[in-house]
Amino acid sequence: MADSPDPHPLPLDPWVIASHPGAAAATLTRDLGLPDALARLLVSRGVDTPQAAEAFLHPSLAQLHDPSLMLGIASAVQRLRSALAAAEPILIYGDYDADGTIATVLLKTALDRAALALGVVPDVRYHIPHRIREGYGMLDSRIEAAAAEGVRLVVSVDTGIRAFAAAVEAKRVGLDLIVTDHHLPDGDEGNPEALAVLNPNQPLCPYPYKDLCGAAVAFKLAQALLESTAPTEAERNRLREKLLPSFLKLVAIATIADAVPLTGENRAIVSLGLAELRKPSQSGLRILLELAQIDTARPISSTDIAFRVAPRINAAGRMDIASDVVELFLAKDPSAARILAEKLHRLNDDRRATEAEALRSIEAQIESLTGATPDSLPPCFVLDDAGTASPWHRGVIGILASRVVDRTARPAIVITHEDGFAYGSGRSVRGFHLLDAISKAHTQAPQPLFSRFGGHAHAVGFSMPSTRVAELRSFLLQYASNHRDSLDLTEELACDAEVSLSDLTPAFLTALESLGPFGIGNLEPLFVTRGVRLATALRVIKDRHLRLSVEDITTGVRFGGMVWSRTTDWAALARTEGWTTGDTLDLAYRLHRNWHPDFGGWELEVVALRSSLAPITQSTF
Repeated sequence: MADSPDPHPLPLDPWVIASHPGAAAATLTRDLGLPDALARLLVSRGVDTPQAAEAFLHPSLAQLHDPSLMLGIASAVQRLRSALAAAEPILIYGDYDADGTIATVLLKTALDRAALALGVVPDVRYHIPHRIREGYGMLDSRIEAAAAEGVRLVVSVDTGIRAFAAAVEAKRVGLDLIVTDHHLPDGDEGNPEALAVLNPNQPLCPYPYKDLCGAAVAFKLAQALLESTAPTEAERNRLREKLLPSFLKLVAIATIADAVPLTGENRAIVSLGLAELRKPSQSGLRILLELAQIDTARPISSTDIAFRVAPRINAAGRMDIASDVVELFLAKDPSAARILAEKLHRLNDDRRATEAEALRSIEAQIESLTGATPDSLPPCFVLDDAGTASPWHRGVIGILASRVVDRTARPAIVITHEDGFAYGSGRSVRGFHLLDAISKAHTQAPQPLFSRFGGHAHAVGFSMPSTRVAELRSFLLQYASNHRDSLDLTEELACDAEVSLSDLTPAFLTALESLGPFGIGNLEPLFVTRGVRLATALRVIKDRHLRLSVEDITTGVRFGGMVWSRTTDWAALARTEGWTTGDTLDLAYRLHRNWHPDFGGWELEVVALRSSLAPITQSTF
């Protein structure tokens, strides 16, 4: 080991390994043949019986709940059927993100299929609001226009739970309104006045799973409608087994894109949907996967969707017209589909360039507000583009807010100004309910603060007069300071299990894959291995990152991997430490499979490393 006056000089936070009830883990190992470390990991995540583990490891259609359990769905199906039978024009009112556009596609597809089954010709239209011109939510002016166009029924998807003005307007002009949404209702106002409201989060809804995305709620309505057209139970069973899996391709994309927890029913939706995505039949989807460089010959992961597919879908709403996404997924002509898919691909490149430019300005603001120690960070960030060289694009402020949260581990709101109005998007951390925070800012101000606002615990959006941003900033700083104890600002490195490199056998790695798909609520496991030998000299990649190769001292089992410098400059620390071939290190890492045909295989994605013998504590978290 390199000489050092202090054997543990790196300024690293504690590594905490979850404690695991041994008896339950032993049962899973015995009954299911799981490697001990993975059995302990499942137990620490609440999967502590063989029955629960079987369901977790083998998602199936049987794990999807009956849509009839959702409050309001019977009335919604009845009204949709009557509208189809009477050839009434139906308007689907969507949203401009991946969740809202996909929900629109799912419901329109279901209505067209239901009409075919009923032997009628449908008149189904849709409206995707423009992010800049219309903003988030349902506009009463668009409802009025729909009535003038002959529409008699409006169905919202991924929006509407707070659309009180739009609901009043619908009633005034004689339209029926069905709301399907997943966002949290207004606790004081209740639901908007509508023929039916479908939202598992509304009071008194008995639907057993509350974390569906908007597209999944629309899917439930689609399923119930299609099943209502099946004349026999055998036909309903055939529909569930053959047709519903084809819908799950898009529901899985929306679920991942909307960052809802991958637990319970969502886990089944995503697992089944990812498998179906390997055989895309619709031209637009197939071409989009091709442009995103998704190889359908191998398993598709939630990471593939989150970082390659979802950004291309969201780019339409962020940078241009989100209705292009709907047209893409409904297109029957492969040539038209390719034109649309390539447009989304270009828009995503534009989005990345715009985001990079704004991030430079964001970083400068963060630096000006950040003190010398983590304790000196403000409890939250409210950043805006007033006084910057160029305004930030409204389509990327949500992404920018996420970047600030990643960078600071604090709640963050990013605001851009335009024609006297401020448009904001916020993201939060565990333990800090951001929608509650801005709701209180709105109601406790001398005059209502926002023109429009909405969202949920971890993500919000709003518009307000630019002159009142300082008022919002002052309130949120004080509010976050008062709630500092609830903020999850811990800087401990929470690890799932300690293993040796020799434990990482083919059987272990195969079992690890069965724990996916990974995401919020089912994070990729973080493993710790202590006392590995540095097999070759560290290689510095792009001045900051490290390429390493380590081996088990006893068995010689060797793994390669990358150490990515996101918040820590590991290359600089490695130089400070003088780490060299033969030194022993402790690693915290995730395991990823490299699919390169020539030098692929399992690799370590190292998130932290240090000289060996540093203490690791046991804890339940």
